[in-house]
Amino acid sequence: MDRIVLASGNRGKLQELEQLLSELTMQLIPQTALGVGDVAETGLSFVENALIKARHACQETGLPSIADDSGLEVDALNGEPGIYSARFSGIFGKEADAANNARLLAEMEQVAEAERSARFHCVIVYLRYARDPMPLICQGSWEGSILFEESGSGGFGYDPLFYVPTHQCASAQLTPKIKNSLSHRGQALRQLLQCFNTRR
Repeated sequence: MDRIVLASGNRGKLQELEQLLSELTMQLIPQTALGVGDVAETGLSFVENALIKARHACQETGLPSIADDSGLEVDALNGEPGIYSARFSGIFGKEADAANNARLLAEMEQVAEAERSARFHCVIVYLRYARDPMPLICQGSWEGSILFEESGSGGFGYDPLFYVPTHQCASAQLTPKIKNSLSHRGQALRQLLQCFNTRR
């Protein structure tokens, strides 16, 4: 069976990636299972950072890789936190989600409901090998707004603060199946699945 490395150490992302890619007839291996650590995300866009992560996983393992870079863009904050979403608070590790959400709430404290529009972006990259000259790049975007307080216990990251207008609840209140059908990551991964067989 063919093997592909999932170039992420984020447990929440890995769960979603594995669920959405479960129909692939190949073994998906988190990079941590192969002893591969995170790489510095020095790019200035989601595309650049996804490529950096995918290339690093390929170089370290000699296997094809799939990497995701994603984040939250808030209009009232001029697009922040954007590519810095995972490190918005400057805190890393298990406490990062809570600290990032706390900072976002503080930054948005004086912003009126009508001006709290936001969206999640996701870029998924597939590389056959580290120097793949034709990486497969897929993307998705999910429109919503920022709540005044956290709601729900599902998902990860900013999900408790991201209001989904089509379902009138926070992303963290959606079932995994519904979230995957709507989300930025789900959109990008469905694009990947559509063209995956022809690219391999």
